[in-house]
Amino acid sequence: MKFITDGMLGRLSRWLRIIGYDVKYVRNAADEELLRGAEEEGRIMLTRDRSLYAMAKRRGIGAILLEEKDLFGQLTRLVELGAIDVNPSSESRCPLCGSALREVGRDEVAGRVPAKSLALYEEFWECEGCGKVYWMGSHWRRIGERLKALEDFKWRLAGEVP
Repeated sequence: MKFITDGMLGRLSRWLRIIGYDVKYVRNAADEELLRGAEEEGRIMLTRDRSLYAMAKRRGIGAILLEEKDLFGQLTRLVELGAIDVNPSSESRCPLCGSALREVGRDEVAGRVPAKSLALYEEFWECEGCGKVYWMGSHWRRIGERLKALEDFKWRLAGEVP
């Protein structure tokens, strides 16, 4: 499933990319540009803007209105609606640009990551779009905890015990 998000959902866009979704995040765009992007690219519109949501629905564009202000609330709402599946083992995308990540060797990232990270970690990934380098540092543990909470929510929603 592919999504398009407006300027109010930048943080959600990054998280959806982390769990593997193709998300086009459009900042400072006119409503018509967002609607056209959703139509032309077959994307589901995610928005907090009631009027944009109403316009999308009138045009037959798949859209979800997110009234939740906090990230976890937005993610759990998408899980609840069945719009996303939380699978921490899925292929992550670059949180910044949404491009695919490819695994790279330490020698390829030397000089591009902190020396301490290069010494501590074995696995690195590079964004095929913007070139940013990622590794599973302490921030990944926090991401994993949030994804685990979403996974648990999904199981409770289904009436099952994880």
